[in-house]
Amino acid sequence: MEAHESVDFMRLMSEESTVSTLSSDSCEYYQTEIFDLLPSIQASRPEQNRHDFSEETNQGGREAGEKSGQLSRGPRDKTSMQPLRNLAMCIQGKRGAKERRKLEVNDINFWESWRKSQSTNRKRVREQIKEALSGLVPWQHTLRTIEGKFGVGVKSYFVFLRYLIYLNLLHCVLIGGFIVGPSIFYRSDKYEPLTYNERDSALNFFLGTGYVNRSLVFYGFYTRGSLDLKCLNTPLLYLAGIFSVIFLSLILVVRRTTVGYKHTWMLGKRYSMNVSYKIFCGWDFTIQDPTAAALKHGFIRNDLKLFLEEQSFSLRAAQRTLREKVRLYLLRIILNLITISLLGGAFYLIYFATQTSLKKGNSQPHWLVSLLFQYLPPITITFVNLVLPHIFRKISSFEDYSFTMQVNVTLLRSIFLKLASLGIYLFFVFTTTEQDAKCKENQFGREMYKLSIFNFLATFFSVFFFNYPRKLVQETYPRSLLARISGKQRFLIPFNVLDLVYSQTVSWVGVYYCPLLPVIGIVSLVVTFYVKKFSVMRCCVPEQRMFRGSSSSVLFHFMLLLGLFMCAATLGFNHYPLQSTEGRNASSCGPFRNEQTMFNVTGDCVKSLPSPAQTTIRYLTSEAFALPLILAEIIFLTSYVSRRRANQRAIERLKDMLVMSSSDKRFLVKQHATMLRQRNKQH
Repeated sequence: MEAHESVDFMRLMSEESTVSTLSSDSCEYYQTEIFDLLPSIQASRPEQNRHDFSEETNQGGREAGEKSGQLSRGPRDKTSMQPLRNLAMCIQGKRGAKERRKLEVNDINFWESWRKSQSTNRKRVREQIKEALSGLVPWQHTLRTIEGKFGVGVKSYFVFLRYLIYLNLLHCVLIGGFIVGPSIFYRSDKYEPLTYNERDSALNFFLGTGYVNRSLVFYGFYTRGSLDLKCLNTPLLYLAGIFSVIFLSLILVVRRTTVGYKHTWMLGKRYSMNVSYKIFCGWDFTIQDPTAAALKHGFIRNDLKLFLEEQSFSLRAAQRTLREKVRLYLLRIILNLITISLLGGAFYLIYFATQTSLKKGNSQPHWLVSLLFQYLPPITITFVNLVLPHIFRKISSFEDYSFTMQVNVTLLRSIFLKLASLGIYLFFVFTTTEQDAKCKENQFGREMYKLSIFNFLATFFSVFFFNYPRKLVQETYPRSLLARISGKQRFLIPFNVLDLVYSQTVSWVGVYYCPLLPVIGIVSLVVTFYVKKFSVMRCCVPEQRMFRGSSSSVLFHFMLLLGLFMCAATLGFNHYPLQSTEGRNASSCGPFRNEQTMFNVTGDCVKSLPSPAQTTIRYLTSEAFALPLILAEIIFLTSYVSRRRANQRAIERLKDMLVMSSSDKRFLVKQHATMLRQRNKQH
């Protein structure tokens, strides 16, 4: 035993352990001996002779394998498929495992050997393809640079922006295949060709009038052409393109929302991260810059301060007297009334700007004044969305909430402001549009077009005409009064993500009236990426206080989901009067002109189908189909609830395994200390 201990000691301390002559049997002997003494192994083996029984089973494995090879080879196949470097054993054990694998390959037949080799080759090819595709992902190096200097929070904004670009690319493919392509190839000869006449100017590209109004950008261009079958015509293809855009967007957004909610629930209050995790596992190993490394230390320190601050706030809130609670609630009521008053004033300002733009926008003699009146509603909405969120942040600081609650309250008020301002503007546009307009859909599409254009222009000019000059003043005259008042610029992640969600909501709402709005969205998002990159790398300094909401994008994707619901509500509200007024508000342009609606077109298509198909469609759209659909949903949800409970039990078992692993570590430390004491006594 002493010889074994000395050899084991020399093998561990020697730098040439790879050429050790220690046999694999002795290695397995020590490994088995120490494993039998671990608390986790003893807890998992209530029977004393279980290890002996497993050894006998392993010794007779080859004989049993000859009788029933598939039965005895099952557990070994999973281990044999793992690389040797992933196996938790010493170098001699890995050599023995390699020899055993060679023997297994020699024992199996040719077909089994070929199947295993092909499976291994397919895995290697898939890994190589995955690595090659990961290198082709756009802006990968840029995102790593931003992550290394500013952390994961700022990187999440750019990842979210890239996701919106992918989403708009999918929209462009669908619209090009269903709407733009068939309308161009099968356009009727009775419509005049698209030409650029003398009355058109460059101003039309900003207002959406003239040449742009007659082009394929807007709804009025897409008319019935030579493709005029009952179930294959321009109106049906137009509806298929719009509904496919909305449906696929709903699937993708819901999927990302549920995945994010799953991670948030896992890391929520039920499985919260304690202080030890924040200290020992909170480091970001992607940071390369020394300044960013020092800042990460500050992040961890500030996070601990925030944790202690929240604990002290909870203690202080629990110790409030009745008078203090009444005073605080009265203060919050007053501040909420101020917030509601600000929201009401913002909505009235949007209404006033919309009325002024519709009345005086086209009657101004000078083109610059006309352009200003045409863009008055987008300017007003952008101004309101820029100023009020910062006022809400100041108001929340007086309401005596915790820091996390302050951020959440500010975000909720900002979400309501942005979506409600857009909804109020859409309502005013619908209700104030002239009934005798030539093409009301084009007029509504122009409003969404101007909102998208001005949103992009506001982002561009705010960076190059406000943020960058402010940075130059701070660098050139750091001790001036203006530099001290302006302060250092920081990239506010919540407000910037809110701007992205707002622009995507505008794109969804206007895609029916302006089918090429996703193309405009792609161009603006790509330019916004580089503009925001310049702003972050050149003008901003890293945030001194960690943003908790950056670790979960559930709220932002939920906002995207609300934008989709607003898009569906806008389409429903716009098409409901067409059925309730007996064609008085029917469209005079586009695919549904001449008293046609989407309901008439789909009804004509259904009537032209064979009788079994008509019966099937009527059944699927009737109330009788609702009962089996509800039953299927109940079964589907029940299966998911069962899986959730099973996963919860698995999580509890994993938590128990973590506890036992800590017990194993304590046991190994004690054993190591005992061996060291015995060795010191021998010497």
